[in-house]
Amino acid sequence: MKYMTTRGGETVSAERAIVQGLGADGGLFVPESFPQVTKYDLRDMAALNYNERAVRILERFLTGFSREQLRGMINAAYARFDDHGVAPLRELPGGVHVMELYHGPTLAFKDVALTLLPHLLTASARAVGENREVLILVATSGDTGKAALSGFADVPGTRCAVFYPNGGVSEAQRLQMVTQRGDNVAVMAVNGNFDDAQTGVKRIFSDREAAKAFADRGVVLSSANSINWGRLVPQIVYYFSAYCDLLAKGTIAPEEKINICVPTGNFGNILAAYYAERMGLPVNRLICASNRNNVLSDFIRTGRYDARRAFYQTTSPSMDILISSNLERLLFELSGRDAAAVSGWMKSLKETGEYEIGSDALNKLHGLMSGGWASDEDCAEEIGRVWNENGYLIDPHTAVAMKVLRDYRAETGDEHVCVTASTASPFKFGRAVSAALHMPVDADDFTLCARLADKTGLQVPASIAALPTLPVRHNTVCAPEDMLKTLMAKLEK
Repeated sequence: MKYMTTRGGETVSAERAIVQGLGADGGLFVPESFPQVTKYDLRDMAALNYNERAVRILERFLTGFSREQLRGMINAAYARFDDHGVAPLRELPGGVHVMELYHGPTLAFKDVALTLLPHLLTASARAVGENREVLILVATSGDTGKAALSGFADVPGTRCAVFYPNGGVSEAQRLQMVTQRGDNVAVMAVNGNFDDAQTGVKRIFSDREAAKAFADRGVVLSSANSINWGRLVPQIVYYFSAYCDLLAKGTIAPEEKINICVPTGNFGNILAAYYAERMGLPVNRLICASNRNNVLSDFIRTGRYDARRAFYQTTSPSMDILISSNLERLLFELSGRDAAAVSGWMKSLKETGEYEIGSDALNKLHGLMSGGWASDEDCAEEIGRVWNENGYLIDPHTAVAMKVLRDYRAETGDEHVCVTASTASPFKFGRAVSAALHMPVDADDFTLCARLADKTGLQVPASIAALPTLPVRHNTVCAPEDMLKTLMAKLEK
């Protein structure tokens, strides 16, 4: 399997795509074709555990690795998950199945990929003869940063540097990052929002003088954001796994189509569901759920992407994004893999803050995906509703998806069985969840988590409970325009 870029650049191996992270032309790597999974493959995978399902999917894309190599990396990565498994389903009334993606070490869906990526990256670097130190450069809206730091901490031959928006993440998310141990990690707050951090990271990747400066230090850049194919491809697996779980339980019949609802800001998580559908997963409808920063739902409705709008800090901060990087990969498919068209749209976005895809691509989009958004007030009501009706606690990001799904069903009457992605533990957002349950919020976040545990009978995850006692190791703050200079200073230490 070879990989090309969305802007018509070089064709490379999977290993090179993973090490490089981003195309030299600024485009994102995509597979030359989508390997197919048949109804017989799905039947066979229904009898397997998650790790073996992952082997069956990943070997189709990562053809430079043997099945045994992949199995070893997958088993090592997912040994870090708790005894609930990697992506268990929780059934709620009305044919809604919540896919819990927060049972990894940092309690967020990013763990599914970022526990595996260090294994893929180091093996890929060896395969392509890359002997330089690999610097993993990350912009995070809250969860990717900690998951990357945790995955790459003290991994030989790597460093990991994370930029996050100062004041733009929950207190638990912030402490998870700034208390991270490891001699090869750095964490820096940016005085701006996530888009400022993400734009700054992309600027560093495309800066030729910076590349030379890194090379002079024996360093090569790569990414742990979902712009990196090695970050994105493991996420395809859990949509197949959810379908196989439904088959194994007899909830759905073979070849029966399902809906998939995903809360997303940078578009990577729902893109993985789209890729699964392209591979043959029986999907009726993809439902893209946004928070008040609803640039994606507006785009899905109109075909016009307009990032020139107010930016809101919400109770679902991991989705507080106005420039959704992974949408570029979907545009590549909607345009019939027209790299020139994609390059034009991205150029327009950079220069004017907007682009419009035209009626042909928009009609294709409407054929596969719906979009909606939920306010903070909607999310609070949804958290309370789900708890009161089902005794099930969800975080604000999951609440966005649940509310958008309810609105979609009310509008369309579409009652297909639906897998809804639950992307983070509610205890990472104890203040917002407590407020949603009408509990007093007159204490620090960790006291609120303890009260929340008392009320619900659940247990505060040990990694959250310990955060207030851990020493802060990273306290650097910089302006967006100083990100490269700040990063270079960190490398000197």
